[in-house]
Amino acid sequence: MIHIKIDEIVLKLTKKYKTSNPFELAEHLKISVFYENLGTINGYYNKPLRMKQIHINCCLEEQEAKYTCAHELGHAVLHPNASTPFLRSNTMISVEKMETEANTFAVNLLIPDETIVENAGYTTEQLSRLLGYNQKLIELRLKTFH
Repeated sequence: MIHIKIDEIVLKLTKKYKTSNPFELAEHLKISVFYENLGTINGYYNKPLRMKQIHINCCLEEQEAKYTCAHELGHAVLHPNASTPFLRSNTMISVEKMETEANTFAVNLLIPDETIVENAGYTTEQLSRLLGYNQKLIELRLKTFH
């Protein structure tokens, strides 16, 4: 995959559909969202019979489910024909790049530039506590901040 500007893709989607809510975006993009007991897995994306689906663990807290939906939406938009669970368990192909891209999509969707500007004096640890996301995700988001 050639280098993609994930922040531009997110901006285009949020402007077109006038929302940054991953559940609403999934609906606009005709991606079905299912809640299931997935054990230790937060969620996954798949595309059976050309029907895009996001599966979210029904045991997740609201914030974690929202992030999981955003992450899986990233897979649906950026890697629509890839199945990372299949690739991970059945091939030697590394899925880390795809996972990083999906995480980048998710944090760009859920943490707008305005939020970073409003909290410019905060450390990544403080932003993590304020926004409710893992510190590593905050660091990832700050890498794409303009």
